[in-house]
Amino acid sequence: MTQPLRIAVAGHTNTGKTSLLRTLTRDTKFGQVSGRPGTTRHVEAARLLVNGRVLLELFDTPGLEEPIDLLALLDDQSAASGSRADGPARMQRFLESQPAVDRFEQEAKVIRQMLRSDAAFYVIDVRDPVLAKHRDELEILRLCGVPLLPLLNFVSSADARENEWREALAGLGLHAIVRFDTVTPAQDGERVLYNKLASLLDQHSEILQVLIASHQADAQQRQDSALQLVAELLIDVAATCTRVNAIEQGALELGIGQLNDLVRRKEQDCVERLLSLFRFYPDDLDNADLPLPEGRWSKGRWQDDLFDPYTLQAMGIKVGGGAAAGAAAGVGIDLMVGGITLGAAAVTGALLGGGLQTLRHYGSGLLSRVTGEKLLRVDEGILLALATRQCQLIRALANRGHAAQHKLIPVQLADTTAGIFNKNRLPAPLRQARANPDWASKDQLRLLDNGRQRAVKELVCILVAQIHSGKQDQTLDQ
Repeated sequence: MTQPLRIAVAGHTNTGKTSLLRTLTRDTKFGQVSGRPGTTRHVEAARLLVNGRVLLELFDTPGLEEPIDLLALLDDQSAASGSRADGPARMQRFLESQPAVDRFEQEAKVIRQMLRSDAAFYVIDVRDPVLAKHRDELEILRLCGVPLLPLLNFVSSADARENEWREALAGLGLHAIVRFDTVTPAQDGERVLYNKLASLLDQHSEILQVLIASHQADAQQRQDSALQLVAELLIDVAATCTRVNAIEQGALELGIGQLNDLVRRKEQDCVERLLSLFRFYPDDLDNADLPLPEGRWSKGRWQDDLFDPYTLQAMGIKVGGGAAAGAAAGVGIDLMVGGITLGAAAVTGALLGGGLQTLRHYGSGLLSRVTGEKLLRVDEGILLALATRQCQLIRALANRGHAAQHKLIPVQLADTTAGIFNKNRLPAPLRQARANPDWASKDQLRLLDNGRQRAVKELVCILVAQIHSGKQDQTLDQ
């Protein structure tokens, strides 16, 4: 493996050649994509590297615009010379003639690159009918003497004529064919593409297998990193809370608005990181200000679930642990349902029944209720919606070709009501986070908290299972 493999990307004008290179290189800015014919006027190169080494060079070529007339010229040149030269020699003779400089300048660029390449992809828009010009194009490319792999593009379109194209290619002796939609490529599309190419280039098989293994490893790393980002977001949001004095006019509404904005910023930051991870840009996503569900949370949520085992554990109380559990839980019941007003002494006594852990974790929160303070935190429905929406975004980005021109659309509340977690109940790591507000602290020392790290790691495993299960609907526009 001393020299990189050189692949020309050829075909009729406006069939998706540049789009193919954008998807294979994961570069949405490569070349120029347009609905106008003849957009690519020069040969443009792209390189695929593994561990800093160039393994594959791809060359985007202009579209073949006059294949019928060019093939007629090639036949005339052969007849005039009276020679029986092979294909590459005939093409070289054409390149040295005046027509290659003026009338067939674009075609000459394609042929010159074909002669310098080890193989070529012939990109086909299967929505087009098979015409005589396509057959002449293939004959011209065949004369260049390099292996040719037809690539069927836009196969997911309702207007695809795939069977018609397969029959035509078989009639020309081209039986190794690959389906590859440049806008919505199959999850294993690149592996299939390079394996088909390896079957035509046995001497370059090692390079292609290294490339395949690298792409698979990169895909796994992207998914792992993406789910880590989502898990961090969910833990942060679950642990996030703020205190407001509900007695002050407008304080509750102000606190709710501030918490709302904080959650939006956290999610937007996660979305931007996901886009960057998959090598997309913010303008690939429509409506950057992602909507949050309305409902109970919009009115404020400040009740602490004192019956959750993780909350009780954080208070230093064992479930069913006798008087201490009963005293603390009893106070919680009265406060949550707006029952009898308890004095500070009664609250303090109940908290002392739970031990010092109770005072540290929940003492200030419960005592604050006597004075009219309320603890606002994110509703479970918001967490479920965030988890569903982010996992759907990951799946959409993983299946999105870098040639796609349409924008991804964030899902709305109606699309996330089913939830991503089993039985729509928060998993253990998120319930732990709700019992540990310090996990949402901006203090960098929180990164050293083993409890938080364990919760993130456990949540990643849960998200992996959900991503692979395929139970959630794909509601992002793809």
